[in-house]
Amino acid sequence: MPDIGVYAALFAVAFGAATILPLQSEAMLTGLLLADYSPVWLITIVSVGNVLGSTVNWTIGRQLERFKDRRWFPVNDAQIDRAQRWYQRHGKWSLLLSWVPVVGDPLTVVAGVMREPLPIFLVLVTVAKAGRYLVLAAVFLGA
Repeated sequence: MPDIGVYAALFAVAFGAATILPLQSEAMLTGLLLADYSPVWLITIVSVGNVLGSTVNWTIGRQLERFKDRRWFPVNDAQIDRAQRWYQRHGKWSLLLSWVPVVGDPLTVVAGVMREPLPIFLVLVTVAKAGRYLVLAAVFLGA
């Protein structure tokens, strides 16, 4: 696969991994790092893809409450209230945990529900997600 295809696949996996899709951007990044692809390009592409995927979650969160009275809606009022209270208690700084498996993706949805301003969301999520990939690259490249 030409380099552009490899980078496009990494972007797609990173984007999907930030949503509810069960994808592993870390595994793909690690494999490509070990295959001697450019670490700078890899970290940039995987970070941008993952942050954009999280931004989709934030956008979904912004629209979520208008559907909460629908019968098919998968989350009940108690779950929404609990998530909102948690976010109010811990605030925007909790977005620095957006890289954490299982809790990170729902956290980005809650940030949208709580109307976290997009610029603040982008800065904090970018720091968290890019930081994770930088640490991963440092571990696997022996830096």
